[in-house]
Order: sequence, then C-alpha cells, then structure tokens
Amino acid sequence: MNTKSIFTFAIGLMTTVTSLAQDQKPNIIVVLTDDQGWADVGFNGATDIPTPNLDKLASEGVIFDNGYVSHPYCSPSRAGLLTGRYQARFGHDCNMPYQSENDATVGTPLSEKMIPEALKEQGYRTSAIGKWHLGDHPNLHPIHQGFDHWFGFAGGGMNYWGVPDGPLKTIVRNGKPVPQNELRYLTDDFTDEAIDFITKKDDKPFFMYLAYNAPHAPDQATKQYLEHTKHIEYGGRSVYGAMVNAVDANVGRIDSTLVANGMKENTILVFLSDNGGRAEHADNRPYRGHKGMLFEGGIKVPFFITWPEKLKAGQHYEKLVSSLDLFPTFVQAAGGNVKNETQLDGTTLLPYILDGKTETPHEQLFWRSVGGFEYAVRDGDYKLYKSAYKNKTLLFNLKNDPWERTDIAANHPKIIAKLEKVYTAWDAKNLAPGWIDPHAENVIKEEKAFESMRKKAEGPTGK
Repeated sequence: MNTKSIFTFAIGLMTTVTSLAQDQKPNIIVVLTDDQGWADVGFNGATDIPTPNLDKLASEGVIFDNGYVSHPYCSPSRAGLLTGRYQARFGHDCNMPYQSENDATVGTPLSEKMIPEALKEQGYRTSAIGKWHLGDHPNLHPIHQGFDHWFGFAGGGMNYWGVPDGPLKTIVRNGKPVPQNELRYLTDDFTDEAIDFITKKDDKPFFMYLAYNAPHAPDQATKQYLEHTKHIEYGGRSVYGAMVNAVDANVGRIDSTLVANGMKENTILVFLSDNGGRAEHADNRPYRGHKGMLFEGGIKVPFFITWPEKLKAGQHYEKLVSSLDLFPTFVQAAGGNVKNETQLDGTTLLPYILDGKTETPHEQLFWRSVGGFEYAVRDGDYKLYKSAYKNKTLLFNLKNDPWERTDIAANHPKIIAKLEKVYTAWDAKNLAPGWIDPHAENVIKEEKAFESMRKKAEGPTGK
C-alpha cells in the first residue's frame, strides 16, 4: 500500500470512528432537588450558599432563565416530570394522603408511560435513586415503572441519617431494606449509589433519575457541610445552606466520576428543583411567593442542561420551557421518534438549544392544584392566577412586571375572559383528582396568619 493509500485509509478510519462516536447514545442524568429556591444557587445569584460545582456545570451548558415545573409542590410535580404530561391528565393533582396506608389506586398509575420505559425501548439501563413520592403501594414503586434499579425511600420526607420510620421512610434497594449501619448521610449515600451505577460495567447507555430529598425538611447536615455555611449568621438559613452545599459537593463527585471514566462528553445532565423554595429558609427572590403558590416563586426553578459533546457552553435560554419537556428531549437525544409518543404535553428542546430554532417551545403553560382550587395560565407575556391565597383572580404582565407586584385584572376584563376560556378548554381534558391532600386548608390557614401578622404590625390604633 502506497503512502497516499495509507493516508486515505487513515482518514476514512478516523471518519468512521468519529461517525460512530457521534451516533453513540448519550447517558442521561436528571438531578432533582427538593424545595430548593430560585436564588439558592450561585448561577441564579446566591451569594451566601456556596455552589461552585453547580455553577461550573451550569456554565458548561444552557441555563433556562424561564424554566418552570408543572406543579407548585412535590408529588404532582414529579409525576409531570417523569410522564411528560400534565399530571392533571391522570388526576395526580395532590400529594398522597398519609392518614392510612394507601392502595395501588393512589399514585401515578402504571398505565402512564414514564421516561425510563421510553428509554428502555432505546436500549438503556435505568436507575431511580432517592425520594420517590409517586406511589406508596409496592405495586407503584420504581421497579414497576420502568426502572431496573431503585435505591431510596417511597414517602414524601425522611430524616437524613436513614433511620427507618415505617415502610414509607425506610431506605430500600430494589425492595429490600438497607441495614442502618450501611448508611451515613442520605445526600452522600444517594451519590455513592449513583456512582456505583454509573461505573457498573455495561455496554448499554444509562438513564438515572437522582432525586435528592435535600433541602427538604428536616434540617439536618454533617459538620463537613455546616463548616461551609458558618458565615451565614441566621441559623435556619445556615443549616439549609449546608444541605444545599451537600448537594453541590455530591454533584461535583458525580461530575468527577464522569470525567474519570471518559463519559462526560456524551452525558446529558439536567439539574432542577421539583418546585419553588419552601417558605422557611429558602430564597425565591426576586420572585413572589414560595412552594405551594402559583406565583412565580412557587413554579419557576433553577434549571440547566449540559451535554458537552453537543451543546455549546455559556448559554442562557430565555423562552418558556417546562419540566414536561425533558421526556421528549431525552427520547430525541436517544435516537427515538418523539412523534410516536403522542401522549406527551412537553416538546423536545433540542431544536431550540441545539439547532437554533427561533420559535418559542410554548406559547402557553398551565397549572392546576387540587382540581382547580387554584389554577394559573401563562399565555405569552400574560399570566392569569386564580389565587385561593388572595381569594381573587389576578392578572400580571410578566414582561413589564416579572415580580408580580401589580395586579392589572381590573383594567383588562377581556384578557381575563380570554384566559379563563383557554384554561377551561385545557381543563376539559383533565380528570378530577384521584385523592385529596390538605393543601386547601393549609392555604387558608397560612393566609390568615399572614394577614394577622400584618394587622398586628399596625399597632392598637391601626395606623
């Protein structure tokens, strides 16, 4: 073989190798935090809680400046994320009740297709790690919803030391309780399990849903993480910040693992919170409200995606995106046909963040709590909010007033009528809630306490 032939062969071989690398399906990781506020990460402006690893990762991909979840609190939001559908479509408007043991009718039904089921069709191995909260009954646990592997707990909240407290608050691995002496601090434990799954010898690409329970209550942290927030002079915020810092440190461990194993370039990593920050200790500024509310502070979350092999670093995407969009985005990234998933309410984001499509992914977004006890519609710049907290229907122009300080409902009855009609048409495709949680009574109680505190501040003369 002459020199020219050898050169041609080498170029051809390099092209083939490059083509194979480009065609390789990406690994996919979703990192979900629990009740974390918008401004509780450096990439959204936090100056008190150190989040260097998350900030670095965010800078390596696309930060969604208007990234929403589909519900303002835990279980329904997770149901929307994993199914790519408005959870009201299947009556999952509420957290599961905990007065008694729930049967298999309470939770996301097996008839709903989840992300891992779609990705298994594309040849993926799948793992769920951390908080589940989508069905207490064993028939609804992750291993029946498309996950090959599960390490975590079924209920809505748990102590961080892994001390068992009934079936919903016991750490299990594939259905079997994990001995207490194998656990130290759940944020670290979940990451250990994640790293074991990532580094397992397997030719298949993987999908991992890593749902930390941090920084949800109870407020517990190790000395290691508390040391990093000792400069925060408000005790509650200091402990909360340590819990966030623990997530940051552990996401850094996952990132280092991907680098060390040559996986980072072709791994999609998404980070987001399940809803707005909780009322105590979290920071949702500059947005109004908190977890449970349909003000921006309850539904707009810290949210980014990285995929070094494909996505340009240092991007901010300002148009509306939703956690519902993750399902179709992953299917397309894995080489599947999104058009076959006709049940989805989300849309794939790849044409917008990868190919430069200029249209908006969503002209409208919808939210519904407890069967319409509260609801909201985002339509372009306008947002309608039927607020049980304020006992009125509010209207905001988010282009002019992103902080929702000025209710313009009285001046725009036609816009109100239009958006109520839009909501009614959307809601006609939904089911009534399959069960009820105490959100409605909690809202009324919270608003009364809010008003009482403000009234008390006026003093005895009411000045």
